[in-house]
Amino acid sequence: MNPLGAQTSKPWYREPWPWFLISLPATAVIAGVATVWIAYQSADGLVVGDYYKEGLAVNQTLARDDAARDLALAATLKDEDGTLALTLAGKLKTYPEKLILNLAHPTHQGMDQNLALHHAGSGHYRATLPAMPAGKWNAQLTDAASTWRLSGAVYTPFDQPVTLSASEPIVHQPEGD
Repeated sequence: MNPLGAQTSKPWYREPWPWFLISLPATAVIAGVATVWIAYQSADGLVVGDYYKEGLAVNQTLARDDAARDLALAATLKDEDGTLALTLAGKLKTYPEKLILNLAHPTHQGMDQNLALHHAGSGHYRATLPAMPAGKWNAQLTDAASTWRLSGAVYTPFDQPVTLSASEPIVHQPEGD
C-alpha cells in the first residue's frame, strides 16, 4: 500500500520526457543522413574543369566575338518539324560548310548539347534537333575553324524564331532612387 504522500515510480522508458530529449538529436541525425543522400543523388558536375586555362583563353574568346562583330553576323534559329533551321546573315565572303552550335544548360553539365549544322545553301543550315527539356540554355555558335562566335541565351522549345547577334549587348540601367 502506498502512503498518501508517496508517488509511484514508473520505469524511465514509460516517461515522456526522456523520449522527447532523445528525439531532438535523433531528428538531427536523420536530417543529416537525408542531406547526405540528397547530395549524393544530385551531384552537379563542374561547369568548367580547368578554371586557369579558361581564364587564359578569355582574350581569344573576346577576339572571336570581335571578329563576329566586324562581320556583322546574325543567326536566326527556329524549329521546323523536329529539325533545327538556322539562317546566317552577315558580311561573309563564303558560307562555311559546317557550323557548331553548343547549347549549354545553365546548371546541369550532363544535359549540354553539341549540334553540327550543315550548309543547305545560301546561308541556311540544318541539323536534327534532339529532345531537350524546356527552359533556358546558353547558346554559342561558331564556324568549324572557331574564327568567330555568336552567343546568347535561348529558350526551348523553339516556338518562335530566336536571333543570336554580334551587336553590342544593351545594358539597362535601373530606374528609381
